Amino acid sequence: MKHPTRLDSIQSKIDSKETLAKKLAVWRLQSKKIVFTNGCFDILHRGHAEYLAQASDCGNILIVGVNSDASIKRLGKNPSRPLQVEQSRGFIIASLNVVESVIIFDEDTPLELVQLIQPDVLVKGADYDADEINPSSPKYIVGSDIVRAKGGKVKTIKFLNGF
Repeated sequence: MKHPTRLDSIQSKIDSKETLAKKLAVWRLQSKKIVFTNGCFDILHRGHAEYLAQASDCGNILIVGVNSDASIKRLGKNPSRPLQVEQSRGFIIASLNVVESVIIFDEDTPLELVQLIQPDVLVKGADYDADEINPSSPKYIVGSDIVRAKGGKVKTIKFLNGF
């Protein structure tokens, strides 16, 4: 029997909605505090790494939603984006020891993931406003209403200067 490698360990953190739902059931039975955040993470830099480390500190399990290539194109970023394909971006995020699960999503927003995950803490960068309740505001954090309705917290993390 082949022993699992570190590569296998990283790959096992990249989940479908089905595998994530199973992991969530186990984590909930273990009373783990679930944290969710999302982003493109096109070229991983120190700002991303510090952001994810701080998000991880908000609970026991950090789940990261990574925008698919198609969803990045629809976001209207530079036409050459993403620079890395979704599988590479997801793998790199999964390789971080602060991350327990990565799920690539194709929707324009992570709303479906927030509904699936029901996180205890929803985290975004400080370009958003944790207190904004108007969904049409660009500072509104998608899914914050769902998290608050179940007694969870919505937090923002300041950007690292220069990143």
